[in-house]
Amino acid sequence: MRKKLINILKKLLPLLLGVFLIWYSYNNTTPTERENIFNAIKNANYFWVIISVILGFLSHFSRALRWNLLLQPIGYQPALLNNFMAIFVGYLANLGIPRSGEVLRATTLTSYEKVPFQKGFGTIIAERVIDVIMLLSIVLITAILQTEIIADYFAEKNINYTKLIIAGVILIAVGVIFLLLIRKAKTGFFLKVKNFVFELLEGALSIFKMKNKWLFIFHTLCIWVLYIAMFWVIKFSIPETASLPLNAILASFVAGAFAMSATNGGIGLYPIAVSKILLIYGVSEASGDAFGWIMWTSQTLMVVVFGALAFLFLPIYNRNK
Repeated sequence: MRKKLINILKKLLPLLLGVFLIWYSYNNTTPTERENIFNAIKNANYFWVIISVILGFLSHFSRALRWNLLLQPIGYQPALLNNFMAIFVGYLANLGIPRSGEVLRATTLTSYEKVPFQKGFGTIIAERVIDVIMLLSIVLITAILQTEIIADYFAEKNINYTKLIIAGVILIAVGVIFLLLIRKAKTGFFLKVKNFVFELLEGALSIFKMKNKWLFIFHTLCIWVLYIAMFWVIKFSIPETASLPLNAILASFVAGAFAMSATNGGIGLYPIAVSKILLIYGVSEASGDAFGWIMWTSQTLMVVVFGALAFLFLPIYNRNK
């Protein structure tokens, strides 16, 4: 009973958090501010929004091609359209129940392509490992590009660099001790962490053993370049954000990416996270909120529409197989 309750809460809490954040942001704006946000959304240049949606669509197509590259070494070559539709069905499921999409993707291939669930799900986990590495790489690049802003922030807050260096040394020392404990672990928590880290590394390094490893790397880069590009072009839809530099776009992209994992598809949190980052770069709250809502709404609508179509079309496409 307790386990069942925990599982229900895991599914409901992110959604409830998203709904609460929508309510919270609505109640924390004045009627004038809400009107400014609405006007910014209404007067946006939707040509760039359409371009963003097309780029997002292409990123999912590239993901379908990359998925086939992972399935080939284990002896399966599903129809590309089935892969593509399974990905959209999975994303649609994630909007309702977090992490359910990965299970549904694997189940879809099992149903229509006879790929064993464990093997299909294993390739999806490998995908996730690579995507985490790519996101962390973007976070690192973003942090490097923010050095001037960080320095200005420290100067404004009068933060003591000596204390910061000491804190950094302490963190590194703690990290080294933690790694040593993991390395020598034989049982318990540290062994679980050790096994998890090694599985991540094994999954990431297995790419270099693939026959089409360079094509896989190309599609991985293509997916993430398209992710950033679809975010980048949205800035041209609002006059105030049109001149934003790359570091501002990357910083808000990272904030949005983490928001997506915190609530169902970023509901409620995504526009707030993006808006708060853009405030740092001098964008007004109204334009920042409009940017976040346009970005989130356009991509979510794409997933809802194509996910629903994929769900309906999958049995029709596979009827004669």
